[in-house]
Amino acid sequence: MLKKYLFVFFVSMVPLIELRAAVPIALGMDLPVIPSYIVCILGNMLPVPIIYLFARKVLEWGADKPVIGKFFTFCLEKGHKGGEKLKEKAGRGLFVALLLFVGIPLPGTGAWTGTLAASLLDMDFKSSVIAVLFGVVLAGIIMGLASAGLLGALGVLF
Repeated sequence: MLKKYLFVFFVSMVPLIELRAAVPIALGMDLPVIPSYIVCILGNMLPVPIIYLFARKVLEWGADKPVIGKFFTFCLEKGHKGGEKLKEKAGRGLFVALLLFVGIPLPGTGAWTGTLAASLLDMDFKSSVIAVLFGVVLAGIIMGLASAGLLGALGVLF
């Protein structure tokens, strides 16, 4: 049983698939819902402070390097432009915008991307981590309901 929990924990840490894949995997392995949900959240949130504190610094460091410079510069510019657009649209609701960005389970909108965006937007650490945490919780609820078939059942009713 511990091996299954560790597997789910590590799957939830992987960029792009994160908790969105770990919750259905946990339910497919017949793990209890609440403990596996908590393990998925912990695994998904573990890299968040590291990403927030170091990803921007690594991108800025590598921006002038010969091989990786163009890609890192592209990432910085794209993140800055996207962040400015998000700030304009969200205004004071940047916290909620980040929460929803992370919480809606679409490819490329997870905790990794949301945390990097928050770092590039110069959001403060505490607000960023809390918004990402609530987003991860929301994504976990949505994926849990979808995995249990409840969203499909509601779609048939309406």
